[in-house]
Amino acid sequence: MKNKMPQEYKTKDLGESAALICKSARLLRLERQFDFFWFVFSDKKFCQKITDDYWYGELLVNAKSYQNALRTLKDRLFAQNQ
Repeated sequence: MKNKMPQEYKTKDLGESAALICKSARLLRLERQFDFFWFVFSDKKFCQKITDDYWYGELLVNAKSYQNALRTLKDRLFAQNQ
């Protein structure tokens, strides 16, 4: 039986993760690997499209939303390190 759940998308990049959140990607969890964290999102295909636009400089997001997403991700990282 095939897995019908979309595959997860992982990134270590904070800016990319904030962009994904701004575009309504669902952050599932943070995964620790040695001394850094992976940001794990649902729906790999959706996230890959957003990521491509982000890295090509074609992604448009609200600046305030982006800043809020960065702050939230940093707070989550800080909480994991305690």
